[in-house]
Amino acid sequence: MSGIAPAAFLDPALLAGISDLSLLARTVVDGFLHGLHRSVRTGTSLDFAEHRPYQPGDDLRRIDWRVYGRTDRFYLKTYEADTNADVMLVLDSSGSMDFASGRLTKFDYARYLTASLAWLAQRQGDRVGLVTVREEMVDVVPPSTRHLNLLLHTVAASTAAGEGRLPRVLEKVAQMRGRSGMVVLISDCYEEPAALCRAVGGLRSRGHDVMVFHLTDPAERDLPYGAPGTFEDAETGIRLPLKPEELRDRYRAMVVEHAAALSRGLAAANVDYQAVGTEQPLDGALRAFLDRRLMGTKVR
Repeated sequence: MSGIAPAAFLDPALLAGISDLSLLARTVVDGFLHGLHRSVRTGTSLDFAEHRPYQPGDDLRRIDWRVYGRTDRFYLKTYEADTNADVMLVLDSSGSMDFASGRLTKFDYARYLTASLAWLAQRQGDRVGLVTVREEMVDVVPPSTRHLNLLLHTVAASTAAGEGRLPRVLEKVAQMRGRSGMVVLISDCYEEPAALCRAVGGLRSRGHDVMVFHLTDPAERDLPYGAPGTFEDAETGIRLPLKPEELRDRYRAMVVEHAAALSRGLAAANVDYQAVGTEQPLDGALRAFLDRRLMGTKVR
């Protein structure tokens, strides 16, 4: 074994064949944890903490049967990250997310990632909530240990459309959040980096652990098109005639600088930044989340 989860559990293109989002999330997380248990980093992410009595609804697979054999009572193994924190997932559902050069749109990938993070956080004992955002907040599911099914249903029913105003709507998310916890933004980050970093930094200044997943499609990074054509802004509908071959080098440099500006600005605000291509498996994003989650646990 290489210590990596089977690709079928984490490859977004293969996961697209699963229509049930709950089943998809469980498949992804089980596959991820299966690989994690065999990785050299297991000890840093899932260190055993203590036993606690079994409660109705707990995952039966976490029962420690050796303890049962000695005590005739059910106890579960808990780990360092099991601390019942609030994890609020912020899903960008603006029109630019509805783009794909391959099988999956950015929004499809974002929905898979959101559902998988929710499932993973729930397994860590966290209260999980959701906000979908465009110009305004669209759907709000308050953090709770009982809201996973509602959250998954909301994600499954959501669509990407309209214009986005991330900096403004993130300020409203910050005002809405009372108790400090973890906030995870999943977006293509089509905003001015300075404005977006200020808004995300506002969440950090209120005591939240914040993480940003920046999703990109391969065609957005490379501009692979050859023939001249008319390109349309997915949010505003503005159309421009372009010759890709003449613009490609300059365009790629601007894309790289945009990501670099986001990375620098968010690092300055002590916010984790994770660039994710929609052609990549989900395990990298899940691992980054779990590492950040564990770091927040140790800080508290």
